[in-house]
Amino acid sequence: MNRRALTFALPILTGLLLIAVWYVVRLWILPEHQRFLLPAPDAVARAFVDKAPQLAAATASTGLGAFLGFSAAVLGSAVLGLTLSLSPLVRAGLYPWLMALQLTPIIVLAPILILWVGPGLKSVVVITFLISFFPLVVNTTQGLLSTDRNLVDLFRMGRASPAQQLLHLRIPSALPYFFTGLRIAAALAPIGAIAGDMFAGNSGGGQGGLGFLAVIYSAQFQLPALYATAIISCLLGFAFAGTVIWISWLSLRRWHDAYQPKDN
Repeated sequence: MNRRALTFALPILTGLLLIAVWYVVRLWILPEHQRFLLPAPDAVARAFVDKAPQLAAATASTGLGAFLGFSAAVLGSAVLGLTLSLSPLVRAGLYPWLMALQLTPIIVLAPILILWVGPGLKSVVVITFLISFFPLVVNTTQGLLSTDRNLVDLFRMGRASPAQQLLHLRIPSALPYFFTGLRIAAALAPIGAIAGDMFAGNSGGGQGGLGFLAVIYSAQFQLPALYATAIISCLLGFAFAGTVIWISWLSLRRWHDAYQPKDN
């Protein structure tokens, strides 16, 4: 078996092994009176079929909230990161407050956001934005400030204008930092949307997302459906992170060292 086929086969084999371990734990390790806490994989699979309409609608709602919040975070962080990198005074004035806001637990901010913008999708988007925003700002700003000084001096010797330095040197040099922040934010965005669903979600207008559905299934003790919701939430996170990794590969593969073939 060649290396590429092995790369695809190993995760599948690992998944099958985990399902086997799941059955073993449920049937031979858990006491009989506790087995309901760990539904069998086939029961979870049936829940996927039985709850398919609700799960599909909830996934669409959470995915929309995560996408809108994440997109706003990308645009806002690009503008603010550029401003912070160009102005030391703005950076000194704003950066400590950004860090303070980042360290404020979202569980404290959620009730305030609900009062400001109301429950539902709008609150979910704002919560997702706040969770995704700070890794992007920090990495973008750091990337713009970390341009090789020798290259900066070379551009100055060539009489490049500040705009030319920014477009042709600083921004390309900052892209690896930006994509690192983007990968972190992409992993956090679905988490933020699901947390937003739990705190601020509702079923009005079909806006009940995965977090809201998890709360309902937990309260109703529908454990197979709850496990199915958790699996879909995980897959949504994989979709966001995988998309960003693919975009990063497309953008950097032709020139960045990390994507160049290594000499044996």
